[in-house]
Amino acid sequence: MFQKITARACEVLEKEFSIKDVTFSWRRPQQKDHGDLATSIAMQLGKQLKKNPLEIAKVIAEGLQGHPEIERTEVAGPGYVNIWLKPQALMSALSETIGACSPILTRKGEKPVIIEYSQPNIAKPLGIHHIITTIVGQSLVNLHRHLGYPTIAINHLGDWGTQFGKLAVALELWGNSSVDECTLEDLLNLYVRFHTEAETDATLEDRARAAFLKLEQGDPGLRAFWKSVVDVTMQEINTTYERLGVAFDFVHGESFYEDKMLPIIEEGKKKGVFKTGEKGALIAEFPPETHIPPAIVLKGDGATIYHTRDLATVRFRIDHFHPECIIYLVDTAQENYFRQLFAMVGQLGWDVPTLEHAQIGRMSFTDRNMSTRKGNILRLKEVLDEGVKRAQAVIAEHRDSIQTDSEDELAEMMGVGSVVYGILSQNRRMSMVFDWDKVLSLEGNSAPYLQYTYARSRSVLRKGEVASPTLPTTVAALTDHERSLVSTLLEFPGALEDARASRMPHTLANYLYALCQEFNAFYNTEPILKSEEPARSLRLALTSLVATVLKTGAEILTLRVPERM
Repeated sequence: MFQKITARACEVLEKEFSIKDVTFSWRRPQQKDHGDLATSIAMQLGKQLKKNPLEIAKVIAEGLQGHPEIERTEVAGPGYVNIWLKPQALMSALSETIGACSPILTRKGEKPVIIEYSQPNIAKPLGIHHIITTIVGQSLVNLHRHLGYPTIAINHLGDWGTQFGKLAVALELWGNSSVDECTLEDLLNLYVRFHTEAETDATLEDRARAAFLKLEQGDPGLRAFWKSVVDVTMQEINTTYERLGVAFDFVHGESFYEDKMLPIIEEGKKKGVFKTGEKGALIAEFPPETHIPPAIVLKGDGATIYHTRDLATVRFRIDHFHPECIIYLVDTAQENYFRQLFAMVGQLGWDVPTLEHAQIGRMSFTDRNMSTRKGNILRLKEVLDEGVKRAQAVIAEHRDSIQTDSEDELAEMMGVGSVVYGILSQNRRMSMVFDWDKVLSLEGNSAPYLQYTYARSRSVLRKGEVASPTLPTTVAALTDHERSLVSTLLEFPGALEDARASRMPHTLANYLYALCQEFNAFYNTEPILKSEEPARSLRLALTSLVATVLKTGAEILTLRVPERM
């Protein structure tokens, strides 16, 4: 439908102004009394054609009159063209929304998209700050897969580096048991103690560096120690991932690339990309106009660093996955690091895919200062548990009106969902303050509101005793609330693609919130079960489609929705 209307408008512009290849953008007007579709194309063409945008808009509006799917048109403001569609056209277009609820199986000829996210450090628990990259990353994976893009989800573990030398020294000096008998909490306490003791004993840092160098050189005892630390950490982390609905195709630690770094170093030296810098370190330099500072690739003592391992990572992914794009979900503070990495990849002359740093905003906290070294990390598990605890209190308060087969399952769904949605409903690029009352709010733009709206729609369908209501083939008229609900449902395919293309899951979350508002307004105004035919069948079918869209969108955002609530 949109393509047909656009084609007619393009014909009008070509005939009247001899202009071709115009790209139209149709949007739903913010004010409901301004029609079903609107475009500002006339204002965009004003300068190009050296004409008053109102004149161009009038030509478009008049040219669209009489289109079989258009009820009427008008020119508004400085040059908007508003369109009212015929009820039958609106209803027919819902086939696209229905189709968007089912995953596209394949897109022929597409190379895979690699999405790297979560990236926890071994020997430390997942902190609340990990939730942004973890949940945004999983949502983007789900979006790409739902829309048919071959996608590879990778967790890049921080399982290599000087911190293992520090931990080995700490265990030797203050440990009371072997690593296998330690909990993740024990390992964190040892790590924190190392930094406390190192403030007064400078020799500890030297011992830690020496220990890590031995680890890199293959010391059997340190290798066994390292593997045990990884195993202890991943057992706890995987439990939290499962709770969040997060899963990866590959979990590759930095150690995975240990034997893949030397060839990159040699290639870089041979090509003149890597040069000897201060104190014997190997560095890469960039043209002054890029304003990118030099990057260290190898320390003076021969120890590798993050750039060494990330270059090997890019090379491995190119060779083994042949991706179209690699998206890194990483803190915005690492912008300069990724500029250096991407620039080095370019200097090496590799045939590379698109490399994209999808920046994640910083988190601050109303009640604690975050510092892993000082041990004040706010654990993600604690936050999820607190969310469930608060959800249990809400359920207990409204026990007479809440319908559920399992209060524990509903509390888990609501509590975890509140934390997740509290993150996903915000722009990932923006810094955010973690506030218990805001993140765990059970009213307004929240997971429980979405979950309740879905449960309400399912309740209506159960009472209507219609398993799979179908949209009527002909509709003569729509009430204002029916029309508004249909128009909102029509936005779902676009909301999915916008969220994927922009890497911004909050646009999908905001769409689902708007749909909840529209459905609840419709539910509170229009009788559904007690209405006469054909209105009853139409309203049940719309309710069914609302439920399907809400469930589809929620699951893409890793949320679960209850059948009863």
